[in-house]
Amino acid sequence: MHYQKAIANFKPGSALEAADKETIQLFISKNPGNVLLRENKIAHLTSSSMIFNETMDKVLMIYHNIYQSWSWTGGHADGDEDLLAVAIKEAQEETGIKQIKTCSDRIVSLDILPVFGHIKNNKPVSTHLHLSVAYVLKASEEEPVRSKPDENSGVMWIPIKNLTDYVSEPHVQVIYDKICDRVLNQSF
Repeated sequence: MHYQKAIANFKPGSALEAADKETIQLFISKNPGNVLLRENKIAHLTSSSMIFNETMDKVLMIYHNIYQSWSWTGGHADGDEDLLAVAIKEAQEETGIKQIKTCSDRIVSLDILPVFGHIKNNKPVSTHLHLSVAYVLKASEEEPVRSKPDENSGVMWIPIKNLTDYVSEPHVQVIYDKICDRVLNQSF
């Protein structure tokens, strides 16, 4: 599904999410040529996913090298308009899991996330915003996992009830909690 239609069809679950949706749509309308590219140094679309196990009581997380926290999988659109495909590709690349199923083609969470200045591949990356589109995926705990050393230094299934013990970014933990709640209540 085309990213603009997917975002337009998203039903916000809170006033903050409605405001983020409106802001994202406005930014897209003013930056149609490069909102899908990280060359837009102010903000760009990214696609992430929460990967649940078959019993929906654990999530597969990566230890993100830049953020120094257990994190969801995801990455830059890099020009790809199919953000669900981006989420699946990033999940496979970052975890080594080959068999990933989509729980839905609908967006589960829409957020604007700050990315603070850092060094990546020996180059400075200025502070900017990720216009974050998130999906829900499912995978088997039996499938082997592996890290992607240039991005993460660990991959692990974490029980949902213990997730806060692993995440050191409170502003992102709120999003994980929101997604887990929506998935467990089947409200997305």
